[in-house]
Amino acid sequence: MIEILTKIREQDKTLVFSKKVINTFIVLVFGIVLGIFSKWLDNTPLNDSIMWKRFLLGYLDLGNVFSMIGIWLLIALCISIYSATPLRASINVFIFFLGMNISYHIYTIIFAGFNPMNYMMIWYFLTLFSPILAFICWYSKGSGIIPVIINTCIIAIMILCCFGIGMWYFNFTSIINTIIFITTLIILYNTPQKSIITLIGGLVIAFVVILL
Repeated sequence: MIEILTKIREQDKTLVFSKKVINTFIVLVFGIVLGIFSKWLDNTPLNDSIMWKRFLLGYLDLGNVFSMIGIWLLIALCISIYSATPLRASINVFIFFLGMNISYHIYTIIFAGFNPMNYMMIWYFLTLFSPILAFICWYSKGSGIIPVIINTCIIAIMILCCFGIGMWYFNFTSIINTIIFITTLIILYNTPQKSIITLIGGLVIAFVVILL
């Protein structure tokens, strides 16, 4: 099994332990900062007289974007793909979501004055499964048919998260969601042929899911 996985994508085992600890710590801090920032955006009212608020909350709609799952999936995908090994991907993504969720939860309790336990339990549940998904996503940058299948599934999920689709329509929900999707395609890019196949396959799967 290990030989099969190695053929898909070879692991980088040259990373020293101290560097692993530093990288994971940076990921943890990044998650904590984003958790606080996303909740701060939730609590920040739109003020047309202040340019940066009008840009962030009005044009880019970041207040709502960080409340949706697409941006978090993209960040987790980046962390996973650029980790040295699939095991490191699992650890880093888990630590990221753990830091993000805890900081978001604590910030909400202290500064918003309520405890969104039911909502947070959904995210904590997803956090528990994130290492498995990160392990799989790490192989999306490999070679062979397996990465094509993984990329197709990732693109299908991102289409469902970033756009409004149905039997006879395909809606662009926002500029930032379109940017998130394009960024995903760039990150997953392999060859022109494989990229086209995964994009078409992702569209087909997304529409099939909607019709089920």
